[in-house]
Parts: sequence; C-alpha cells; structure tokens
Amino acid sequence: MKLRSSGREAEKIEPQMAPMIDVVFQLLIFFMLTLNIVEPEGDFNVNMPITDSSTPAEDPKLFPDIKVRMIANEDGSLNTIRLGQVNLGNGPNVFAGLNHEILKIIGKPGNPITKDMEVEIEADYNLHYEYTLKAVSACTGRLDSSGKHIIRYIEKIKFAPPVGGPTAGG
Repeated sequence: MKLRSSGREAEKIEPQMAPMIDVVFQLLIFFMLTLNIVEPEGDFNVNMPITDSSTPAEDPKLFPDIKVRMIANEDGSLNTIRLGQVNLGNGPNVFAGLNHEILKIIGKPGNPITKDMEVEIEADYNLHYEYTLKAVSACTGRLDSSGKHIIRYIEKIKFAPPVGGPTAGG
C-alpha cells in the first residue's frame, strides 16, 4: 500500500502548557484538601530522668499494686473477681463492689497520686470481653450523681497475658 503525500510539509504540533499547568494545580489543591492528618497512636511521651552517676538514685514512689484477677467458667461467663487477695465474688453487683474497693485503695477521687497508679487486669483466656470491659470501667471511675460527668479514679490500665488458652499443637 502506497502512502500519498499531499505535498505539504508536516506541521509541528506543540502541546499547550497553560491547561496542563491548570490541571496540575487543581490536582494539587484537591489532594491538599482531602488529606487527613492522623495523630500517632499511643502515648510516646517518654521522660527519662537525668541522673548523675556519682549521686545515688532516689527510691521511686511506691504505690500499692492493684491487681484484678478475673476467673471464668467453662462457658466464658464470669465465675469470680479477686482484687489482690480479696475475693469479690460474682454477683450482679460485683463490678460496683470492685469500684468501691478501688475507691477505698486510692482514698478520694482526683487525688494527684492516682495519675501514677495503675491497675493490672488478668483474665482467663475464655472469659467474655464484656466482663473485661466492665472491670476496666469499674477501675477507671464512675459517673457522678447527676449521671453527666465522669469521676476519674485511675487512668492507667494494663493487661496481663491471659491465663490458660488453646493447647499448642492440638
């Protein structure tokens, strides 16, 4: 097949830059407006004490260890709760009792010492999550009499590895 030549010399086509620049700026503005700035998760506020090796280190303030142990039945329901060596039982008001015992330990709500205290919750592997969440709520505080404001007890909650669990290799 033979190509015909019109006898004219081919014109050079140059791309128009102004519309391209407009599109680039529109895309830039679009991505800037849709960007979600996410704060990092967790608390990375680490303050290391500055010490001189020639001076003896001060003893840290010792707070009572608050350990909550939650024991489950075979079906995952709550069998009993222990606060340290005190057995709180498993009745319908067990979490109110846990809240009352925590209040007895810390003294009064809003005590500045409670910012450094922490509760360790240790639960059986097969315990339903609802009981763990209720225990966390009971340890961290309660609602005031109006039911609108939270009275904070303890802010730091940590979890021990679950007791028991699936058997390995089974």
